[in-house]
Amino acid sequence: MEFDWNNPPFNLSSSLSFKEIEESFEDPFAVRLLPDSSRFAAQARYFNLGMSSSGLGVFSVYRTNGKSIRIIFARLFENEEKFLYQRKMTQALGTAAV
Repeated sequence: MEFDWNNPPFNLSSSLSFKEIEESFEDPFAVRLLPDSSRFAAQARYFNLGMSSSGLGVFSVYRTNGKSIRIIFARLFENEEKFLYQRKMTQALGTAAV
């Protein structure tokens, strides 16, 4: 899938690069969520929690048309997101081992 980096609607922090954001979507343990909120009803927006290849946890809000991904916002994990990611990864690994 292609990423649309044309005029990103957010300022990229110095601790995160476009490459790291893209890598977080390639993470086999990435957690993707569709928010259950009327705030996001007009245009479907999704959340992605994934790790870059350098081990940075990246939280992203994005839209997709099935062909390209448009990142709306991205930042490093907060503690709660890191906990959720690790829990989901542990569950996936535990199920795979059975």
